[in-house]
Amino acid sequence: MLALWLLLACVSKGKYEALEMDLDGTRAELVARTASGDQEAADLRAALKTEQAQVVALEAQVEELKATLAAEEKRAQGLVDEKTALLSDKARLKGSMEEMKTALSELEARKLAAEKRVSEYKDLLSRFKSLIDAGKLQVKIVDGRMVVALATDVLFASGSAALSPEGKAAIQDVTRVLVTIPGKAYQVEGHTDNVPIATAAYPSNWELASARAITVVRAMVEAGLPPGRASAASYGEYKPVKANTATEGKAANRRIEIVVVPDLSGLPGFEELNRAGG
Repeated sequence: MLALWLLLACVSKGKYEALEMDLDGTRAELVARTASGDQEAADLRAALKTEQAQVVALEAQVEELKATLAAEEKRAQGLVDEKTALLSDKARLKGSMEEMKTALSELEARKLAAEKRVSEYKDLLSRFKSLIDAGKLQVKIVDGRMVVALATDVLFASGSAALSPEGKAAIQDVTRVLVTIPGKAYQVEGHTDNVPIATAAYPSNWELASARAITVVRAMVEAGLPPGRASAASYGEYKPVKANTATEGKAANRRIEIVVVPDLSGLPGFEELNRAGG
């Protein structure tokens, strides 16, 4: 019996020790697994942290790239605006150059026209030199027009529109010169002083100056000037060259002016003006 008990005790003890060893092994395995799990968790946390840092870095790079892209887009737009401005400036410059060329062309045309008029004036002075030296007339520029001026006291008696013999001879002398100038037309203008006149024939100085201008035109035509190259006008007392306060001034204002009608066809813009007038 004792032997049986001892046998059973030995068996139980063996099982116990075996169980205890198995338990210790399980515990060791569990500890090992726990330690391994903790390490894996730590590794995972470290990896996650690294990935989070990489994400932050990538996000920073993305923002930097966005800023760079915005700057490049702004620079590109600036280049586009600059090119547009340059093209606009180029177009304006081209337009300005064309305008300048036109202006220079017109200026040259005006210069040539002015030189031509100066030449014509000098030629007129030369043609009338003997009559100017004799004191029978004056050649001058009035309001940009060439004018041959004769005192009416030589041509007409006071209050009359009939040419005196001396006056008729003077008009013939003038006409002989004028007909030698080709292509020119003339307007004869009558002027008086401010002394009023009121007769049946001449109710005012308008009529007296007009009658005198027409008489001179007739005498010029009789002396050989083609009728289509002459016309008459009256200014009466309203275009004095001197004050009517003294005898000398009144005498200067009593005059016949033969105006060389300007030829506008040579002036810049004449063709455009012609077209505009239809």
